[in-house]
Amino acid sequence: MRVGYRVSTTLLVFLALTGGQSWLSAGQPAWRPSPGHTQVPIWPGVVPDAQPAEGPEVVGTDEKLVAGRPWSYVGRVSQPTMTVYSPKGGNTGAAVVVFPGGGYQILAIDLEGTEVCDWLTSKGITCVLLKYRVPGEGGYPKSAPYPKSGPYPESPMALEDAQRTLGLVRFHAAEWHIDPHKIGVLGFSAGGHLVAAMSTHFGKRLYSAVDAADKESCRPDFAVAIYPGHLSLSAAEWDAKQGTKKYVVRHPPNADKDLALNPEIPVTSRTPPTFLLQAEDDHVDSVNDSLAYYIALKNARVPVEMHLYPKGGHAFGLRRTESPITGWPQLVETWLGTIGIITR
Repeated sequence: MRVGYRVSTTLLVFLALTGGQSWLSAGQPAWRPSPGHTQVPIWPGVVPDAQPAEGPEVVGTDEKLVAGRPWSYVGRVSQPTMTVYSPKGGNTGAAVVVFPGGGYQILAIDLEGTEVCDWLTSKGITCVLLKYRVPGEGGYPKSAPYPKSGPYPESPMALEDAQRTLGLVRFHAAEWHIDPHKIGVLGFSAGGHLVAAMSTHFGKRLYSAVDAADKESCRPDFAVAIYPGHLSLSAAEWDAKQGTKKYVVRHPPNADKDLALNPEIPVTSRTPPTFLLQAEDDHVDSVNDSLAYYIALKNARVPVEMHLYPKGGHAFGLRRTESPITGWPQLVETWLGTIGIITR
C-alpha cells in the first residue's frame, strides 16, 4: 500500500506507536513566527470551502531527528496565513512563496518552512511562508463536502490558499520591493505537489474573487519542487481511492502508470521553468513522481532541470548531512542565476 503518498513515514510511525489516537493532543496551541515577523490572514473574511475543524490549531514536535535535531509541525490549520520574511543585505527583487510538506495532514513548519526562509533571505530573496489549510488527524469529517484532505481535486483548499497568496504577493510587490515578474514557488513533498498544481492551475481561481489581489495573475514565474509527491499516475490512482469519496482517474488504457503524469497536473508551454530534486531511495514519495513530471515538462518544451541522487531518503529539508543530496540549495542558487531570476 502506498501509504507514503498521504502522510510522512515519521507520522505513520508515530500513529502506530500511539494507536492512531489524538496524535496532536500533546502540541501547543497556534503557531507563531519568530519575533520581528508577523503572520497575517490571507482571506479578509470567511475562507472559501471552509471545513469544520476537529479542534484548535496546534504545534507539536517530532522527536525523529533530522541532522541531529527534532522538527516542529503544525496541525488543524483552518485559518491560513502568510508570513513575509524580508531579504537580508542586498535585495535581488525576487520572491519565493514556500509550501511546507506534511502529506496534506500537517505542515513541517520549521524543517520545510522557516529554515527555508532563513536561507532565501540570506541570498537577498523575499520569502513568503504560507501556512495553508491542513486538517490534522483523520482528515475532514465524512459529513463535509470534502471528506478527506489531499491534493486537488480531492480537496481544493490548499490550492485555493496558494492561488490567493500568489495574487497577494504580486499585488503588494511594489510595497514589498519585489519584482512582480520574479515571484516563484518552492515546496517539499506534498508542498512539492502544490508547486506543480500552482504551475498548472493559474488560469482560473478555484474561488470567487474577494478583492483586487484576486485580479492579479497567480502564475509563478519559476518553480522548485523538492522530493514532490502525488505527481505520477500511480500516485494519483492511490489518492483517488482514499477517504469516503472516491474519484476516477481517467487515463489512456495503455498508459505507463509509473511514468505517466497525474492527469490533474495539466502541463502546458505556459508552465513556468522548474527545478526538481529527489532521491532514488525515497520510500515516501517515489522518484517516479519527479520523473513523470520531468517527462511532461520536456514534452511541453518547458525549461526544466532535474537532479536525482541514489541516496538521501525523504524529508531532509535544508539540513546538511553526509548525504550529497543535502547540498541542493547551492544547485537552486545556480539555477536561479541561469534563468535570470538572480545575478549569477
